Amino acid sequence: MVDEAISIKPQDAAHLRDLGRILQRGPAELVGPQGEHAALPPPLCALLKDIVKNLEAGNSLVLLPEAKQLTTQQAGELLGMSRPYLIRLLDAGEMPYSLVGKHRRIALRDVLAYSKRRADGRNSALNQMARDAYQAGLYENAAIPEGGQDE
Repeated sequence: MVDEAISIKPQDAAHLRDLGRILQRGPAELVGPQGEHAALPPPLCALLKDIVKNLEAGNSLVLLPEAKQLTTQQAGELLGMSRPYLIRLLDAGEMPYSLVGKHRRIALRDVLAYSKRRADGRNSALNQMARDAYQAGLYENAAIPEGGQDE
């Protein structure tokens, strides 16, 4: 299943809905073929809920280990940027990478960390712009929503 997209066939949709309802009720457990029981840890339950939600929405999923090494093309596609732009970021030290021969490889965990930093920076900048506009009186009768403060 790793590296291969999976999706749910229409005839499996009812089973998926049942599974989603069970997972929403709280902690779940697996029952083995011999009747043995194993409780699912909370992080695994949360992951299964997310998987079921995405599959119900018709999204295909690919499971990748965090240490998976990506090509610059794969990393660029995941980040929504061109390969040449990604290479400029790598050369500028924005993300660690390794060389396999002459080819750059980037760990998925590093791509995800960069993506999170980029999103956090964007959110912080937007929050600051909104605060500046509010303080400049550009919003009449408006309040800054809770959680809008940067830490």
